[in-house]
Parts: sequence; C-alpha cells; structure tokens
Amino acid sequence: MSDGPLIVQSDRTVLLEVAHPDAENARHELAVFAELERAPEHIHTYRITRLGLWNARAAGHDAEDMLATLDRFSRFPVPPSVSTDIRETVSRYGRLVIERGEHDGEQALILRSTDAAVLTQVAGNKRIQPLLTAHPSPDTFVVDAWARGQIKQELLKIGWPAEDVAGFTPGTPHPIELVEDGWHLRPYQRKAVDIFSDGGSGVVVLPCGAGKTLVGAAAMADTKTTTLILVTNAVSARQWRDELLKRTSLTAEEIGEYSGQVKEVKPVTIATYQILTAKRKGAYAHLALLDALDWGLVVYDEVHLLPAPVFKLTADLQARRRLGLTATLVREDGREGDVFSLIGPKRFDAPWKEIEAQGFISPAACYEVRVDLPAGERLEYAAAADEERYRLAATAQAKIDVVRALAARHHDEQILVIGQYLDQIDTLAEALDAPKITGATPVDEREQLYQAFRDGEVPLLVVSKVANFSVDLPEASVAIQVSGSFGSRQEEAQRLGRLLRPKTNGHTASFYTLIARDTVDQDFAQNRQRFLAEQGYSYTILDADDLTAAAA
Repeated sequence: MSDGPLIVQSDRTVLLEVAHPDAENARHELAVFAELERAPEHIHTYRITRLGLWNARAAGHDAEDMLATLDRFSRFPVPPSVSTDIRETVSRYGRLVIERGEHDGEQALILRSTDAAVLTQVAGNKRIQPLLTAHPSPDTFVVDAWARGQIKQELLKIGWPAEDVAGFTPGTPHPIELVEDGWHLRPYQRKAVDIFSDGGSGVVVLPCGAGKTLVGAAAMADTKTTTLILVTNAVSARQWRDELLKRTSLTAEEIGEYSGQVKEVKPVTIATYQILTAKRKGAYAHLALLDALDWGLVVYDEVHLLPAPVFKLTADLQARRRLGLTATLVREDGREGDVFSLIGPKRFDAPWKEIEAQGFISPAACYEVRVDLPAGERLEYAAAADEERYRLAATAQAKIDVVRALAARHHDEQILVIGQYLDQIDTLAEALDAPKITGATPVDEREQLYQAFRDGEVPLLVVSKVANFSVDLPEASVAIQVSGSFGSRQEEAQRLGRLLRPKTNGHTASFYTLIARDTVDQDFAQNRQRFLAEQGYSYTILDADDLTAAAA
C-alpha cells in the first residue's frame, strides 16, 4: 500500500485527494482516460468510461499505460475487476477494422475482424445488418458504400468501436506552405499535426489560446489540398482568414467566405455551421457546398459545438480527411460518441497547466464571488416558479455594484464583462459607461469594437455569449462572468480561455464568476467549474460585501 493521492473503486470511480503533493501529476495522467464528475474543495471524483478509454487508446495509450497510472498513484490496490474491465474494454478498440478491399473485381468498403464470434455478433445486429451487402469470407463483410459513417456510429453504440483505415480521397491538390517568418510552430503544435497526419481524421484537444488555428493551418500545409473550414460564426470566419493570410502562403484570392453575407467557393473556403444547417422548404439549402469542390480536408473548429444536423451531413464525408479542433470534448447534449465515430477519435491533447508551465498560455486565478440577495429579491426568488428562479438569481441587481468594484480594482487592465441576458447586458453597459456587443451588433461594428479593445482604446467591453467562441482578444486579462448558460462546462472553458493568451505586460489573468448565494445560481456554478478543476484550476471563494467595502 502506498500513500498515493488516488483511491480506485470497483464502480470505476476514482477519488483524487486535492491537497496531496502528487495530486497535480496524478490529475494530468488520469485526465487522459477518465472524466471528472465532481470537484468540491478536497476530493475530486473521476469516472472511467468506455469512450474515455477508447479515445485514450486511439491517441496511443494502451491499457498497461493506464493501469500503470492507477497503480503508481493509488493508495490501495486497484480492484482486480477494474483492471480486468480496463484491459477488456481497451482491447475492443481495433478488433473490428474498416478498410478498402476488392470484391467482385471492384474496390469496396470491407468490415474485417480476426475474431469470428465478434463479427458474427455485430453482423446479426438489426441496425447493422441492412448496412452489409455481402459476406465474401469468414472474417469479412462488405459494407454499403454510403454507410461508412453510419456503421461506425452503430458499432460504437453496441460497444465495438471500429478502427477506420479505409483511407481518404486526396482531394484536388492545392499548394499551401507555412510561412514561419519570426515565429515557429510550438513543439506540441507540431506533434499534434504529425499525429493527425498519420491518422488522417480525428480531434486535437488544446486549451483556448494555445494556437488551435495554427494546428489547422499546419495540417493544411501538410496535406496541400483544397480545404473546407467550418466555424461557429462570421467573426470567427474572418479571424481564420486573417490568420491564414498571415501564417501561410495563401493569398486573399484563394480564400473564400461562405456565410450569411457572402457566398464564395474557393480552394480554401470558410463556412459557418449556421449556413450549413439553414433550411429552405424543409431541405438543407446549402448542402451543395459539401461537394462544391473535391475537398481533401474538412476542418471543424470548436467541434464540441457542432450542431446535431452537421453530424448527419458528416456521416457522408467519411472519405475526406477530417480534423476537429476543440478545448474540450465535453458536449452538453451528450453526443461525444458521434464526435468519436464521425469526426474521429481524440488524436492529441495537452493539459492546460502543462502548456501554462511552458509559458505558452497565461497563468490564471479563478474566483467565485458570492453575492447576497436583498430581502425583497430573496422573497421574489422564493415565490418564483422553478424555471424563473435561475433568471432572477443570475440577473440580481446586487451584482451590479460588485462588477463596479471589480472594474475599479482592475482599472489598469483590459476587462471583459460577460452576461447571458440582453436586458442585464444593457444595464451593465449603462452602469459601467462601456460599449456592448450582443448577437444584434452588426459584424463590422463588432470587429471595430474588438479591434479598439485589442489596441487599448476601449478598456472594458460588456459582451453576450457571442464572445465565447473563436474571438481573439489576447490582451484581455480580466473576465467578470455575471451570468452564464445554466451549468455549461464548455462555456466556462471558453470564457476562461479568452484570458489565457500570454500577456505582453506580464499580468496574471483573473476570472471572476458572480454567484447569488443559496440559489440555483450556486448549484449551476458547481457544474460549470468541473471542467476547470479537471484542468488543475481551483476557485477562491470571495464575499461580495468585502469587495464592495474595499472599493468604497
């Protein structure tokens, strides 16, 4: 028995003692294959899931690596049932292989396994059977040409994830080079690109601020083919365009934007998820974009936000190389399995704290500021219907004075104030005498305000959730989150990520979340904070009265 920070339990949960001297090292190694479920102050609870194990296996970790982590850090012996379960679950990945082969004199999609029993079992499944067209040998079935994506989804659902080595269409060749004048890919970016290029499809998980766009650009330079880039919104599309013009040999004539405003198809085309999912008369109006050119690479930015209809469209793109980029594989809709099947498994991830230690992203201090509701608002909250309570707590007037106090405390820094509700954003902008950006702000005006903020002309911006994703504001060093999307972990990751770009002034980033005490606001905050706890960040709890008294 050792004095490690972990306790591994037979129900596949793992407890981590936060104060233990080895907790940081254990957390980094555990996060490769286990998901954080709860993160109160002293003991964090992780769960070992099948998808987590398969993602780890696809990223190059085998069962013995994972068990070695548990053995090295566990206080008590790892239960034999857990060791057996991990070995058996990990061994399922790759027992079924999808490949190209010959059938009746033509190239066909083949499902192969050296385990006849497994092959017989899956072939008999009522959802898989219709996707198979022939059984030419005991260890192979022919898969219908259109069903490459669907069969991977169905196999994952029944616990037999297939390794897809059927290859990819090369696409139309197009010359793309990285132009590394005065900068170089960071070692972890190069490693991510090399691993992706070997696999041809999959997801790279990197913190916000760690240069995911450069990973995309380097993958494009490696593949040298026509590329379709799918992004969250028009601002993100323009930032991708600017970055590609700055970092690669591509010219403005070679990059097209396909969004609500512009419909250009060029060798590198950047489109928004919204335009791809737009419908006219019940049909997807812009589906032709997916076949407008012979794309050799499709890049999915912020893959955890991929709208559900795009999964269906992506099922038909399995012959094209696919690169997903994200800061978190957590999806609030629970469709992580579809990312695994259709975009590809996790190929590479680098923990936030590790990249922070190398100086590539800024260190951050996280604070939860607890605000007391005045007696009148407290009564209104108590009498409200359940669905109204979160809004009342999140938009409590008492938070306004706290935001003023925090803005005064950080008066010499660049500050983002983030809210969920438009009327609250109006109130905050007025109270702070600051410009605001919401979904209704025209794209050109947003760009001007973001640029003024980057240049230091505007020291404080009040923003809605439109600023969560793919907005590059490197000099922001303070974020004050006044309200958020219930318990969204992905949102918390994105908002902290706005601050993690390294600061030229050396400031440590400060991330404040304002919480109405003893309300559902506090309950939801605990769920949001799980993601940051998984990355090694902890929250300091502050009392709002102390802050406002100090500012008075």
